[in-house]
Amino acid sequence: MFKEVLTAIRQEFSGEAARNYVAAISRFHRIQASPGYRQAARYCLDELRAAGLDAEILTFPANEQAQFWSARSFQEWDVRQATLHLISPEKEQRKLADFRDCPISLIQRSVAFEGEAEVVVLEDGEEESEYEGLDLSGKIVLTQGDVSRVCELAVEKYGAVGILFDGMRKAPPVRERIDLPDALQYTSFWWRGGEQRCFGFVLSPREGDRLRALIRKQAQDGGEPVRVRAMVDARLYDGSLEVVTALIPGKTEEEIIVVAHLCHPQPSANDNASGVATALEIARALQRLISAGRLAPPRRGIRFLWVPEITGTFAYLAAHETEIPRVIAGVNLDMVGQNQELCGSSFLIERPPAATPSFAPDLMERLREELFDGAPSHTGLGSYPLFRHAVTPFSGGSDHYILSDPSVGVPTPMLIQWPDKFYHTSEDTLDKVDPAMLAHVGSLAATYAYFLAVAGPQETTWLGHEMVTRHKARLGRVLQQAMTEMLTLEDGEKLARLAADLERRVAYLVGREREALDTLRRLWPEGDALIADLQHEVTIAAEHELDRVRAALVQRVSALGLDALPPVARPEPDEWTTRAGAMIPRRRYPGPASWRDHQHLLSPEERERWRKLVKAREKGGRTLPILAQYWADGERTVLEIADLVEMETGQRDVELLVEHFRLLAKMGLVELD
Repeated sequence: MFKEVLTAIRQEFSGEAARNYVAAISRFHRIQASPGYRQAARYCLDELRAAGLDAEILTFPANEQAQFWSARSFQEWDVRQATLHLISPEKEQRKLADFRDCPISLIQRSVAFEGEAEVVVLEDGEEESEYEGLDLSGKIVLTQGDVSRVCELAVEKYGAVGILFDGMRKAPPVRERIDLPDALQYTSFWWRGGEQRCFGFVLSPREGDRLRALIRKQAQDGGEPVRVRAMVDARLYDGSLEVVTALIPGKTEEEIIVVAHLCHPQPSANDNASGVATALEIARALQRLISAGRLAPPRRGIRFLWVPEITGTFAYLAAHETEIPRVIAGVNLDMVGQNQELCGSSFLIERPPAATPSFAPDLMERLREELFDGAPSHTGLGSYPLFRHAVTPFSGGSDHYILSDPSVGVPTPMLIQWPDKFYHTSEDTLDKVDPAMLAHVGSLAATYAYFLAVAGPQETTWLGHEMVTRHKARLGRVLQQAMTEMLTLEDGEKLARLAADLERRVAYLVGREREALDTLRRLWPEGDALIADLQHEVTIAAEHELDRVRAALVQRVSALGLDALPPVARPEPDEWTTRAGAMIPRRRYPGPASWRDHQHLLSPEERERWRKLVKAREKGGRTLPILAQYWADGERTVLEIADLVEMETGQRDVELLVEHFRLLAKMGLVELD
């Protein structure tokens, strides 16, 4: 069905050539809407055309007036040089940062500045209480906190002129701040218009700790304040941002999308020169195989996109809105080339959100299993992969979160390596890139895209049966987990709740799978009979498995000496449940609501309440609202959405979702009935 295709692609795809692409791309300082990004885009264009592909660069405005659906654009940024010197106390004088040595040493989108200033230490600078008694006027703050929040408080409210950042984002379990003492964390400002802008530099954890200790010592000894001299030669101006696109044409106007984000600072090898390079080699390999007649010309076109992350996908889709219904599915390549032993990563397939049921993730999972031939067992019977791997639920954070939105309707699994010890740091360099991993991911993504591009009745029939088989396995695990818990419970009320929750969950899973099977019509419009049979099989299989669990439940009830399970009491609705039941959100734009671009429309009190609400959640504070948006179809209440999000994630937070939609309405991104 697909093995000959995968074999041909694996023979043609070169991991070493892809790594060479990574080497070339990582030389560019690829900040969104910048000359360095444009140079990288032109490099990709030249390589694509040299490989015989029909490729072009699409240009979109980079200014504060343009908007792509709900996502606002921003100005282009260019920097020539930037340095930071410690000038007092005199005996400690030294250079702390130089953009020419390491572009990540400058907070990206810093504005021009030249002068001297005292440095004041903040712990993280995210709370108002930290600023009590501090005089920051004309000074520079040293912080490990979120620079957007610090800018809002220290710069806009209290008069600081700049920020020094010495934080290091944790990437559990492979990275704590102490693990990369000399690395610099990629940090950026995101100006949207109207705010007080500033400059900033990035210090390593070691240098930051050293500077903090010096400031404390000077204060304790009554010495002169610690001062620095900063020079930033940079400018913001109305310009452009670019999307590189290439097409392997099909016999119809339908398309499959392969997307990778081209942006990020120099070097940023795995993030995401690896995804860009893999997509380039996929395009070259497929073009070569088709031109040579080793693969048949596809039924559907394969569209490649190299974009400024998220912004570029918004821009491309908004400009091609009428063509979106012709796009069948996609794949997002983001951080795919890691040497797992160095980076601590696992190769992940991130499934699309449950609100966008599809054939896509099951196909990707099945194809990935064909890569599990890295080494034979000691008997020669069977084989296993020589890399870590997993399948994870949707979490977003890259371009697939736009494509997979039900209002866009392009189911897009993401291929990624996570966690990564060197993620978003100056140590994300070429030596961390593994050609063998690039070849694994590239062969997988290329086979997935080509399979969907050629799929007809035979391929659709196979894929439908594959989906049902995998669904049964997932359902079986859910039921067995419930069985395990059921046989340990001693309380009738808990048993009753477990049984009721299981019935709801199975109904939800069956409904999702039936809808996923329905998407097979995108591949074979005449496949109604097949789809109906498979949907019936899913329903019958679920009932059969549930009957088995129900029988075991009856035995358990009897073993506990109970005549029957007690009725499940419904909790009295609280304030948030009542409000959620009366609130129906209707989205005003396709794609996810771009919260960051419109939060200035909220009052300071509303922004602060939301910040604290999200911060108080250890899990789900950022992901649950995104998933809730996906379920908002203009008919469901927020309470019904909360039920679906709970089914998808196992987490329920009605207050968070009510506040989320209320604030989206205040920003004009949704309407509430």
